[in-house]
Amino acid sequence: MYEDTRKRRDTGNGLATGEPGLGAERDGGRRPFRTVYGVDFSGARLAGRTTWIARCQWTGRGRARRLRVLALDSLESLSGRAERAPALRHLVEQIAASRDSLWGIGAPFGLPIEVLDEGATWNDLLRLVRSYDEADGYDLGLWALGRARERGHPLHVYRATDAAARTPFDAYHYRIIYQTFHGIRDVLWPLTRVRETAIMPFQYHRLGRARRVVVETCQSSTLKRLALPYQNYKQPEGGPLSLRRRRTRRTILAGLAPHVEVPDGLRRRISRDPGGDALDAVIAAVGAASGWASADHRAVARDARYRREGFQYW
Repeated sequence: MYEDTRKRRDTGNGLATGEPGLGAERDGGRRPFRTVYGVDFSGARLAGRTTWIARCQWTGRGRARRLRVLALDSLESLSGRAERAPALRHLVEQIAASRDSLWGIGAPFGLPIEVLDEGATWNDLLRLVRSYDEADGYDLGLWALGRARERGHPLHVYRATDAAARTPFDAYHYRIIYQTFHGIRDVLWPLTRVRETAIMPFQYHRLGRARRVVVETCQSSTLKRLALPYQNYKQPEGGPLSLRRRRTRRTILAGLAPHVEVPDGLRRRISRDPGGDALDAVIAAVGAASGWASADHRAVARDARYRREGFQYW
């Protein structure tokens, strides 16, 4: 239905490289970001507990070049707080303090233009979301449903990038709306005021001076692209992992091996996290790195729909 605005060519390590130029890599394509962060984002009341961050750097050269996970932590362990507001403030501070970094966050950065006012920009959406109180995330989803109904659309409208990436839910589905709401309200909005930060695809004009770039990614989409299992690796009920979950995680980690090295100690951390959030953080880093390298940045920057509702780098 929608064009997939990605250019791919085999680089031998499973990661694609876009044509050098506008945004293909930092500094006009001369070098990649030194550090890549993957964030498995949560908008839950105790968001610090289920938001995990993978910090990765590049290792090797040529066909052997891939990411290596250096740290893998819950936001609660990094911030000392599980509650959403202080935990997400710490995430913003961590992003703002980073240098030469690409951040891939697993949460929608926008809503479909079908539910927005005609001509509304992404900055207009920021102002709309900020007008809601912290506890009103679900109300934003109801507002979007009402807009879709009033305008004769299906109740759940997928953004163009959601259709291309085959995301499991639209950006205001009840299972996603808290991620969308708190990601925009409590992370992206504060970051728009941090100098030398570029939030994509809305701020390509900032890229030349950016010390850090923040992109939307989708772990499920990345797993589908890599032909890896995208279900049955999470165990939200907790407890020791079932045999099925253990097998699925082993399959995923084996499939990710050409793209990212996960040291044994961090593999054990992944296996001890029943919810799968630690593994999702690693997948987010892989997806963001690959998606950034493969995207046709000129086309994305020019696309009127992407500039208003967002684009996934997966």
